[in-house]
Amino acid sequence: MRTSVQRIAQIFGVVFIFVALVGFLASGGSMEHDPTRAPRALGLFPVNLLHNLVHLAFGVWGVLASRSAGSARNYLVVSGGAYLALVLLGFLSPNTFGLMPIGGNDIWLHALLGIGMLAAGLSSRADVPGLDSTARV
Repeated sequence: MRTSVQRIAQIFGVVFIFVALVGFLASGGSMEHDPTRAPRALGLFPVNLLHNLVHLAFGVWGVLASRSAGSARNYLVVSGGAYLALVLLGFLSPNTFGLMPIGGNDIWLHALLGIGMLAAGLSSRADVPGLDSTARV
């Protein structure tokens, strides 16, 4: 039986894979890193090939991490922290130092993702010492 934190990690993983596929459709093989000129997924979010590969990696990681409560929690905490760091980086270098577009609407999306993932990971019961995360309550 999956715990809540495992389901949440799985959902984030599947969504990231879907977002990567949508991004690949929008950008093709474009490596445009300027957020003002980059192709836009769903008409809102600047993406390029590398950006889509990062989404795909976070998606695969989420699906794999969902196999255990501890891994799911770690995925959510680390990914949430990484996405919050991307918020700061998006303000400082919207083109990620010439690699991929993370400015514009991506900043606010990354903030929501980071807060949601971090909150889900930190509030999971997997972080309570001595609590068996597989036990039924």
